[in-house]
Amino acid sequence: MRIVKEGYVFIIPTFVLSLVLFFLNGGIVVNILGFLFLLVSLFCLYFFRDPNIEITKGDGLILSPCNGTVLEVSEDEMEKVVKVFLSVLDVHLQRSPISGKVVSVEHKPGKFLKAMDPQAHIVNEQNVITIKNKDGKYIVKQIAGILARRCVSWVKPGDVLKVGDKIGVIKFSSQVDIHMPKNVNVKVKFGDKVVSGVTIFATLSR
Repeated sequence: MRIVKEGYVFIIPTFVLSLVLFFLNGGIVVNILGFLFLLVSLFCLYFFRDPNIEITKGDGLILSPCNGTVLEVSEDEMEKVVKVFLSVLDVHLQRSPISGKVVSVEHKPGKFLKAMDPQAHIVNEQNVITIKNKDGKYIVKQIAGILARRCVSWVKPGDVLKVGDKIGVIKFSSQVDIHMPKNVNVKVKFGDKVVSGVTIFATLSR
C-alpha cells in the first residue's frame, strides 16, 4: 500500500521522536510519551494511505471522487449535487469522477465549521476543481472541516484526466461535494458508504 506524499511530514517526525524517547530510557513517563508518539505516527500512516483499487469501467459513468458517507443528495433547475462526509478513518485521497479537462482550480479561504453544519460547504475553506468533457461540467469541492485545515489540489487548469485519476487530498476529516449536470441519474442516497474511483455516483441520461 502506498502513502500519500503529504503524509510523510507527519509520519516521519513523530516516528523519529518516539524512537528518541524510547532510547533515552528516561523512565515510565518518557516511555509513555514515546508510545503515544508512535501511535500518532501509525495513525498518520493509516490516515494517509493510498490503497490499490480497480477503477470501475463503463460508458457514461460518474464515479465517486472520494471515500466517505453520503450526507445529502439534492438538485435544482441547473444541477444535481452529492455531498460526502469523510471521517478520520476514511481514505482522504480524491479522484476525478470523469474523464475530461481541468478548466479551473480555485482556492477559497474561509472558516473551519464542522462538516455537519449546513453552512460548511458555503463558508469553509475549500478548493473548487472544475472538470469539463463533452457531456458537461463537473465541479469537485474539497472542503475543510473542524479538523481539516488544508485542502491540497494536485491538478491545474489544462490538465487532461482519465476517470479515477488522483486529483488531491484533504488533511484530516472533511467534506467533498460534487456538482453534476441536471441530466444525470444519481445512484447514491443519504447514508451510503462510497469509495473513490469505485462507487458509481451517477449515470448519464441519453
